[in-house]
Amino acid sequence: MSNNKSSLVIFILFVVVAIGILISQLVPNFANFNFGGITANINRPTTEISIIYAPESDSYLKDVIKDFNDSYDKGVNPVTGEKLKDSDKKIKVTGKSGSSGTVRTSIVNAVNGSNTAQVEKPTIFEPSVGSWLQLVNYETGREVFTLSEATPTAKAPVVIAIWESRLNLIKDKNPGKEIGWQELLQVLNDPQGWLSYSPTVGRKKVYYGHTDPQISSTGLSTLISEFYASSKYLSGNANQEQLTAATVGDPKVKDGVKSIESLIKHYSSRTTEFKEYIAQGPQYLDFVALEENDLIYINQGKAQSKPPEKLIALYPKEGTTIHEHPFGIVKAAWVSDEQTAAAKVFTSYVTSEKVQQKVLENGFRPVNDKVALGYPLTKELGVDIDQPKTILNTPTPEVISAVQQNWNLVKKRSEVYMLLDTSGSMDGDPLNNAVKALRTFVTKLPIQNQVGLTVFNSDVKELSPLQSLESNQGKLNATLNEVSADGSTALYDGLYQTLDTLNKNTDPKNQSIRAIILLSDGKDTSSGKNLGDVVNLINEIKKGDNPIFVIPIAYGKDADLNALNSIARASDTRVQFGDSKDIESLLAVISSYF
Repeated sequence: MSNNKSSLVIFILFVVVAIGILISQLVPNFANFNFGGITANINRPTTEISIIYAPESDSYLKDVIKDFNDSYDKGVNPVTGEKLKDSDKKIKVTGKSGSSGTVRTSIVNAVNGSNTAQVEKPTIFEPSVGSWLQLVNYETGREVFTLSEATPTAKAPVVIAIWESRLNLIKDKNPGKEIGWQELLQVLNDPQGWLSYSPTVGRKKVYYGHTDPQISSTGLSTLISEFYASSKYLSGNANQEQLTAATVGDPKVKDGVKSIESLIKHYSSRTTEFKEYIAQGPQYLDFVALEENDLIYINQGKAQSKPPEKLIALYPKEGTTIHEHPFGIVKAAWVSDEQTAAAKVFTSYVTSEKVQQKVLENGFRPVNDKVALGYPLTKELGVDIDQPKTILNTPTPEVISAVQQNWNLVKKRSEVYMLLDTSGSMDGDPLNNAVKALRTFVTKLPIQNQVGLTVFNSDVKELSPLQSLESNQGKLNATLNEVSADGSTALYDGLYQTLDTLNKNTDPKNQSIRAIILLSDGKDTSSGKNLGDVVNLINEIKKGDNPIFVIPIAYGKDADLNALNSIARASDTRVQFGDSKDIESLLAVISSYF
């Protein structure tokens, strides 16, 4: 009998809810039906807004957006926790991540009405640092963002992530001193490099990395810091608190930035790659510019490689930048007053105590004072909450633009060989798509770099020797159009000869980034050299001042992953995987290394 009553109650509830749904369809203004604490929040008018946020915010914002939307679906205001009134509208947020520099360009294009595919029209733009909001206003000549109203949502100092063993060597050499760019450059300027600090390091060359300042917030803030440091030590501006366009253009200052950039092993468009690469340990990079939360991520063991020792957040004595992850609400034709009001509600939710606790849990410093600093912002994870002691002033947009314009003048040059498998298995679409991808790769490289092309099947042929891309781009593209596929696969011979050629032809005084992009779809079938010969040559070159790193791309399911992985491990890189669908975008990303 009891079961029959339960079934009856469930049936009645079902009928009541069904009637509510029916009424909601017949009566447009119907918003809620409540029975016994159960709310059917159906067909309530909705204001839809969108946000594009920095990639590192994805660790929490994706869930925050879902919780916000779910709360409205349940008929509850997520900010106040109160039930919605009949007259209240729902707010629905859609979000995605995007590199700050790329999104900035897309918003500028949208505001200016540019006829291009690179257009974005969000309601909210959340870059890592407010400099990008300034640049949008500067480049459009309009107040697209009211900077005084851009709300910080998470704080992250930009740090130099340095291995504890390396930092201790520098401290031993500079007892009692605060450490900054000045001490890092001492290692570079020492004729014996690391070997003057300890013979156990195994090499004298310093390896450093940072992201692209045209795209990445961390890269932009790091380059600005380098200009500040160079200005302090090289132009007699020791007490200068604000970076100026004149300082950025000072030849002595630019030479100083060049000396810092000479430490670069390779660049990257995104922090994502560096988080994984540096986790391999000091043999790959000695230090790298990261947001504090990224360093915590690595020390927590979340990267693919478990770090062999702890990374320490070095807050340079010269000063650093705090990324505030501001919510900039767009003032443009595509954003209505209603959407602006909804965006402010969502901003209030993200800065609430509940959400800021999630911000902290993901390694960021909360902006809500009610959330106390705590784990994971701990010394055990390499962080010092009493730092940074010196925060750099944000330059004007004119100066930020000048820093970016000088980027190609100060960045480290590259010497890159494209090594392409043209064996019979590449015939048809595989070769056509690979050639198209390599052409894209070439167009993404700065024209000051030197690029060469070698192909291999049964034989090895250097089709285009290493030359400046500025003078060689047309010929290189024409050569790519002429390649054809046949014969067997002399992969080891191709790589060995290209390594040997690149190593012998590099000017020892020109400490460029040296790399080989190896693209192959199969196993070696006809080489005179073997895998051991190739690995030994890579290791022999690494003993010098300037290693050559090989980036193998496994093209297709038949690629020899065992061999390619051995080559990548010797080069301290990783095998990249590509097929006809994604090889072009993959090579576009790899081009940002140079």
